[in-house]
Amino acid sequence: MNDYKNHPEHNGEPVVFPGVYIKLDFISCDEEKQLLKALDDIPWDLSQSGRRKQNFGPKCNFKKRKLRVGEFNGFPKSTAFIQERFNEIKLLENYETIEQCSLEYNEERGASIDPHIDDCWIWGERIVTVNLLSDSVLSMIPYNGDLNKYNLNYAPDIYKTVFKSGIFSNEYIIRIPMPARSLLVLFGEARYNWLHLIPRNDINGRRVCLAYREFTGPYLKGGSLEKESDDIREKAKLFW
Repeated sequence: MNDYKNHPEHNGEPVVFPGVYIKLDFISCDEEKQLLKALDDIPWDLSQSGRRKQNFGPKCNFKKRKLRVGEFNGFPKSTAFIQERFNEIKLLENYETIEQCSLEYNEERGASIDPHIDDCWIWGERIVTVNLLSDSVLSMIPYNGDLNKYNLNYAPDIYKTVFKSGIFSNEYIIRIPMPARSLLVLFGEARYNWLHLIPRNDINGRRVCLAYREFTGPYLKGGSLEKESDDIREKAKLFW
Protein backbone atom coordinates (compact mmCIF):
# COMPACT_ATOMS: atom_id res chain seq x y z
CA MET A 1 0.00 0.00 0.00
CA ASN A 2 2.94 2.35 0.60
CA ASP A 3 4.87 1.56 -2.60
CA TYR A 4 4.12 5.05 -3.90
CA LYS A 5 6.51 6.39 -1.23
CA ASN A 6 9.38 4.62 -2.99
CA HIS A 7 8.69 6.20 -6.39
CA PRO A 8 11.87 8.00 -7.63
CA GLU A 9 9.92 11.21 -8.29
CA HIS A 10 8.01 11.18 -4.99
CA ASN A 11 10.20 12.98 -2.47
CA GLY A 12 10.06 15.80 0.05
CA GLU A 13 7.24 16.55 2.44
CA PRO A 14 3.60 16.02 1.39
CA VAL A 15 1.42 19.08 0.89
CA VAL A 16 -2.08 19.17 2.34
CA PHE A 17 -4.43 20.16 -0.48
CA PRO A 18 -8.08 20.27 0.63
CA GLY A 19 -11.03 20.87 -1.65
CA VAL A 20 -10.76 18.12 -4.29
CA TYR A 21 -13.09 15.16 -4.77
CA ILE A 22 -12.68 12.53 -7.51
CA LYS A 23 -15.15 9.75 -8.30
CA LEU A 24 -13.67 7.18 -10.66
CA ASP A 25 -15.93 5.45 -13.23
CA PHE A 26 -18.72 7.93 -12.59
CA ILE A 27 -20.22 6.73 -15.87
CA SER A 28 -19.71 3.47 -17.78
CA CYS A 29 -18.01 2.99 -21.16
CA ASP A 30 -21.39 2.39 -22.83
CA GLU A 31 -22.86 5.52 -21.24
CA GLU A 32 -19.86 7.51 -22.38
CA LYS A 33 -20.25 6.27 -25.95
CA GLN A 34 -23.98 7.07 -26.08
CA LEU A 35 -23.45 10.47 -24.46
CA LEU A 36 -20.76 11.49 -26.93
CA LYS A 37 -22.90 10.46 -29.88
CA ALA A 38 -25.77 12.58 -28.54
CA LEU A 39 -23.50 15.58 -27.93
CA ASP A 40 -22.03 15.37 -31.43
CA ASP A 41 -25.56 15.53 -32.84
CA ILE A 42 -25.77 19.05 -31.33
CA PRO A 43 -23.86 21.84 -33.15
CA TRP A 44 -20.54 22.84 -31.58
CA ASP A 45 -19.46 26.51 -31.37
CA LEU A 46 -15.87 27.72 -31.59
CA SER A 47 -14.48 28.89 -28.27
CA GLN A 48 -11.22 30.23 -26.84
CA SER A 49 -7.82 28.53 -26.79
CA GLY A 50 -8.58 26.05 -29.57
CA ARG A 51 -11.67 24.61 -27.94
CA ARG A 52 -15.24 24.02 -29.10
CA LYS A 53 -18.22 24.32 -26.76
CA GLN A 54 -21.94 23.85 -26.27
CA ASN A 55 -23.29 26.23 -23.63
CA PHE A 56 -26.57 25.70 -21.80
CA GLY A 57 -27.23 28.36 -19.21
CA PRO A 58 -28.19 31.99 -18.61
CA LYS A 59 -26.40 35.06 -19.94
CA CYS A 60 -23.97 36.46 -17.37
CA ASN A 61 -22.08 39.75 -17.61
CA PHE A 62 -19.32 39.20 -15.06
CA LYS A 63 -17.93 42.75 -15.24
CA LYS A 64 -21.27 44.50 -14.76
CA ARG A 65 -22.67 41.62 -12.66
CA LYS A 66 -25.85 41.43 -14.72
CA LEU A 67 -27.91 38.26 -15.14
CA ARG A 68 -30.63 37.39 -17.65
CA VAL A 69 -32.29 34.28 -19.07
CA GLY A 70 -31.26 34.91 -22.68
CA GLU A 71 -32.02 31.86 -24.87
CA PHE A 72 -31.60 29.40 -22.01
CA ASN A 73 -34.33 26.76 -22.12
CA GLY A 74 -32.91 23.86 -20.12
CA PHE A 75 -30.51 21.05 -20.96
CA PRO A 76 -30.25 18.22 -23.52
CA LYS A 77 -32.29 15.21 -22.41
CA SER A 78 -29.36 12.94 -23.22
CA THR A 79 -27.44 14.49 -20.29
CA ALA A 80 -30.21 14.23 -17.69
CA PHE A 81 -28.82 11.05 -16.14
CA ILE A 82 -25.60 12.89 -15.22
CA GLN A 83 -27.45 15.43 -13.09
CA GLU A 84 -29.61 12.68 -11.58
CA ARG A 85 -26.46 10.81 -10.57
CA PHE A 86 -25.22 13.83 -8.63
CA ASN A 87 -27.76 12.79 -6.00
CA GLU A 88 -25.59 9.75 -5.24
CA ILE A 89 -22.64 11.97 -4.21
CA LYS A 90 -22.91 13.29 -0.65
CA LEU A 91 -20.75 16.32 -1.48
CA LEU A 92 -23.27 17.31 -4.19
CA GLU A 93 -26.29 17.18 -1.90
CA ASN A 94 -28.85 19.83 -3.00
CA TYR A 95 -26.75 20.71 -6.05
CA GLU A 96 -28.93 22.74 -8.45
CA THR A 97 -27.35 22.91 -11.90
CA ILE A 98 -27.73 26.33 -13.51
CA GLU A 99 -25.12 26.09 -16.26
CA GLN A 100 -23.92 23.05 -18.18
CA CYS A 101 -21.17 23.38 -20.77
CA SER A 102 -19.83 20.75 -23.13
CA LEU A 103 -16.19 21.55 -23.85
CA GLU A 104 -14.11 19.81 -26.50
CA TYR A 105 -10.31 19.82 -26.44
CA ASN A 106 -8.38 18.50 -29.41
CA GLU A 107 -4.62 18.00 -29.49
CA GLU A 108 -4.49 18.90 -33.19
CA ARG A 109 -5.91 22.38 -32.49
CA GLY A 110 -3.60 22.99 -29.53
CA ALA A 111 -6.55 23.28 -27.16
CA SER A 112 -5.92 24.33 -23.57
CA ILE A 113 -7.37 26.17 -20.56
CA ASP A 114 -5.67 29.38 -19.44
CA PRO A 115 -5.13 29.84 -15.67
CA HIS A 116 -8.25 31.20 -14.01
CA ILE A 117 -10.69 31.01 -11.11
CA ASP A 118 -14.37 30.59 -11.94
CA ASP A 119 -16.36 33.76 -11.28
CA CYS A 120 -17.34 34.13 -7.62
CA TRP A 121 -20.18 36.64 -7.98
CA ILE A 122 -22.55 34.20 -9.68
CA TRP A 123 -21.09 30.66 -9.45
CA GLY A 124 -21.22 28.82 -6.15
CA GLU A 125 -18.65 26.83 -4.22
CA ARG A 126 -18.87 23.46 -5.98
CA ILE A 127 -17.28 23.38 -9.45
CA VAL A 128 -18.11 20.06 -11.13
CA THR A 129 -16.54 18.41 -14.18
CA VAL A 130 -17.30 15.06 -15.83
CA ASN A 131 -14.41 13.91 -18.04
CA LEU A 132 -14.90 11.93 -21.25
CA LEU A 133 -12.81 10.13 -23.87
CA SER A 134 -9.23 10.64 -22.69
CA ASP A 135 -7.27 11.00 -19.47
CA SER A 136 -5.91 14.43 -18.61
CA VAL A 137 -4.51 16.44 -15.72
CA LEU A 138 -5.74 19.63 -14.07
CA SER A 139 -2.88 21.84 -12.88
CA MET A 140 -3.34 24.18 -9.90
CA ILE A 141 -1.17 27.17 -8.99
CA PRO A 142 -1.71 29.47 -5.98
CA TYR A 143 -3.42 32.82 -6.45
CA ASN A 144 -2.22 35.77 -4.39
CA GLY A 145 -3.62 38.56 -6.57
CA ASP A 146 -6.28 41.25 -6.60
CA LEU A 147 -9.59 40.42 -4.92
CA ASN A 148 -11.44 42.31 -7.65
CA LYS A 149 -10.30 39.82 -10.28
CA TYR A 150 -12.70 36.92 -10.85
CA ASN A 151 -15.06 38.80 -8.48
CA LEU A 152 -13.19 37.17 -5.60
CA ASN A 153 -14.50 39.86 -3.27
CA TYR A 154 -17.77 37.87 -3.40
CA ALA A 155 -16.05 34.72 -2.12
CA PRO A 156 -16.78 33.58 1.45
CA ASP A 157 -14.70 35.54 3.97
CA ILE A 158 -12.95 32.42 5.27
CA TYR A 159 -11.15 32.00 1.93
CA LYS A 160 -10.30 35.69 1.47
CA THR A 161 -7.96 35.56 4.45
CA VAL A 162 -5.94 32.82 2.74
CA PHE A 163 -5.09 34.70 -0.43
CA LYS A 164 -4.68 38.00 1.41
CA SER A 165 -1.93 36.44 3.48
CA GLY A 166 -0.12 35.05 0.43
CA ILE A 167 0.92 31.95 2.37
CA PHE A 168 1.33 29.83 -0.77
CA SER A 169 4.59 30.13 -2.66
CA ASN A 170 4.35 30.40 -6.44
CA GLU A 171 6.70 27.44 -6.69
CA TYR A 172 3.79 25.12 -5.94
CA ILE A 173 2.05 23.35 -8.82
CA ILE A 174 -0.52 20.73 -7.86
CA ARG A 175 -1.33 18.15 -10.55
CA ILE A 176 -4.78 16.55 -10.24
CA PRO A 177 -5.48 13.46 -12.38
CA MET A 178 -8.65 13.51 -14.47
CA PRO A 179 -9.21 9.96 -15.76
CA ALA A 180 -11.77 9.38 -18.50
CA ARG A 181 -15.33 8.84 -17.19
CA SER A 182 -14.46 10.32 -13.79
CA LEU A 183 -16.16 13.11 -11.88
CA LEU A 184 -14.11 15.94 -10.36
CA VAL A 185 -15.38 18.48 -7.82
CA LEU A 186 -13.39 21.54 -6.74
CA PHE A 187 -14.62 23.23 -3.58
CA GLY A 188 -13.36 25.30 -0.66
CA GLU A 189 -9.69 26.28 -0.86
CA ALA A 190 -9.09 24.52 -4.19
CA ARG A 191 -11.99 26.43 -5.71
CA TYR A 192 -11.19 29.93 -4.36
CA ASN A 193 -7.45 30.08 -3.60
CA TRP A 194 -5.93 28.37 -6.64
CA LEU A 195 -5.93 29.06 -10.37
CA HIS A 196 -6.67 26.00 -12.47
CA LEU A 197 -5.45 25.32 -15.99
CA ILE A 198 -4.77 22.63 -18.58
CA PRO A 199 -1.70 23.32 -20.73
CA ARG A 200 -1.55 22.05 -24.31
CA ASN A 201 0.83 19.21 -23.50
CA ASP A 202 -1.77 17.67 -21.17
CA ILE A 203 -4.27 17.22 -24.00
CA ASN A 204 -3.77 13.92 -25.81
CA GLY A 205 -6.12 13.23 -28.70
CA ARG A 206 -9.71 14.36 -28.21
CA ARG A 207 -11.05 15.16 -24.73
CA VAL A 208 -14.62 16.22 -23.96
CA CYS A 209 -15.88 17.33 -20.59
CA LEU A 210 -19.18 18.43 -19.13
CA ALA A 211 -18.75 21.39 -16.77
CA TYR A 212 -21.45 22.23 -14.22
CA ARG A 213 -22.08 25.39 -12.20
CA GLU A 214 -24.52 26.29 -9.41
CA PHE A 215 -25.68 29.73 -8.23
CA THR A 216 -24.21 31.55 -5.25
CA GLY A 217 -26.40 31.77 -2.16
CA PRO A 218 -28.16 35.11 -2.90
CA TYR A 219 -29.60 33.71 -6.16
CA LEU A 220 -30.88 30.46 -4.64
CA LYS A 221 -34.40 29.96 -3.33
CA GLY A 222 -34.68 31.94 -0.12
CA GLY A 223 -31.73 34.17 -1.03
CA SER A 224 -31.80 37.95 -1.12
CA LEU A 225 -31.79 37.99 -4.97
CA GLU A 226 -34.14 35.03 -5.43
CA LYS A 227 -36.61 37.00 -7.55
CA GLU A 228 -33.90 37.88 -10.07
CA SER A 229 -33.22 34.20 -10.70
CA ASP A 230 -36.75 32.72 -10.50
CA ASP A 231 -37.14 32.33 -14.28
CA ILE A 232 -33.66 30.88 -14.70
CA ARG A 233 -34.11 28.30 -11.95
CA GLU A 234 -37.39 27.21 -13.54
CA LYS A 235 -35.71 26.84 -16.94
CA ALA A 236 -32.96 24.77 -15.30
CA LYS A 237 -35.53 22.09 -14.43
CA LEU A 238 -36.26 21.46 -18.11
CA PHE A 239 -34.74 18.80 -20.40
CA TRP A 240 -35.46 18.73 -24.13
